[in-house]
Amino acid sequence: MKSFEKKYLAELAIPHHLITIIRQIGEYKGKQDLYKKQAPEMLENLRHVAIIQSTESSNRLEGITADIQRIKEIVEDKTKPANRPEAEIAGYRDVLNTIHSNYEHIPFNKSVILQFHRDLMKYAGKEGGRWKSASNEITEVLPDGTKRIRFVPVAPYLTADYMQALHELYDSLEKEGNIDPLILTALYVLDFLCIHPFLDGNGRMARLITVLLLYRYGYEVGRYISLERVIEQTKESYYETLFTSSQGWHEGKHDALPWVEYALSTVLAAYKEFEARFTRISSGRGSKTDIVLNAIDSIIGDFTVADLQRACPDVSIDMIRHVLKKLKKEGKVISLGQGRSARWRKVK
Repeated sequence: MKSFEKKYLAELAIPHHLITIIRQIGEYKGKQDLYKKQAPEMLENLRHVAIIQSTESSNRLEGITADIQRIKEIVEDKTKPANRPEAEIAGYRDVLNTIHSNYEHIPFNKSVILQFHRDLMKYAGKEGGRWKSASNEITEVLPDGTKRIRFVPVAPYLTADYMQALHELYDSLEKEGNIDPLILTALYVLDFLCIHPFLDGNGRMARLITVLLLYRYGYEVGRYISLERVIEQTKESYYETLFTSSQGWHEGKHDALPWVEYALSTVLAAYKEFEARFTRISSGRGSKTDIVLNAIDSIIGDFTVADLQRACPDVSIDMIRHVLKKLKKEGKVISLGQGRSARWRKVK
């Protein structure tokens, strides 16, 4: 809400490199319809994997984890959640599926935000669909075990008013059309996270809202590439830019640009991965092999077979090992150990 105030926006100067990123994203957006027409059946597997990865990564960012096979079964609605983490995962699955299936008919207003939060929490037995009733300071645990307050969000008694103002300003700016939708999306998510309107689930809600707003403006990359996984792979930058851009937010003296640049770079990275995967799949090679190769390409740093299992839930462990053996023979990866826990490294 503070990022949308007229005085703040009047002084917000968008640097040239951000304009270049917006232009590049626009070029990729123009290609997505072509991909859909050329090979819709090839994109179906990407879509299925992206849903699983998005559900896993967004929850794991909040410390919510489960066995990859259980996550796959929950996402495919083949089993019921058996514990609290699985309940959280099932809730995220439902909201994400709602967005993917019905985004064209979903209005963007406070009622929808509350409904999404209700559905996010419905299996976990937590308070859902209501603004927070208690303060929720954002803290971090230092190496010595002590806690430090990183940010103090809006007080509970002000939350409803701030969310009302946020949506009124967003609606007004959207109608005016003077701000690029990608920047509008990034600023909304920043303000949402600074308000921190719920007792729990704010991070997951922010990522779901991002997917919805990108759909709203025609950017469908989140259907085929997990934006949440891209965020997880760059989580240090995610938290650092959010911290930097939130300082001074209450007074309207914050610098939103670090967060905006991170958000747009995430979208651009997802589109680049989308193009690379589509190119590889459409080249005619075996689809299971392509999935593993795509996963390896997208991993930052060393990885294990278990990492590839999580990234490729529809590929057998035997196929994963076969691909790794072939890549090792070709000198493209090296093994850093023996057995199930062995780590692998890409050779540049």
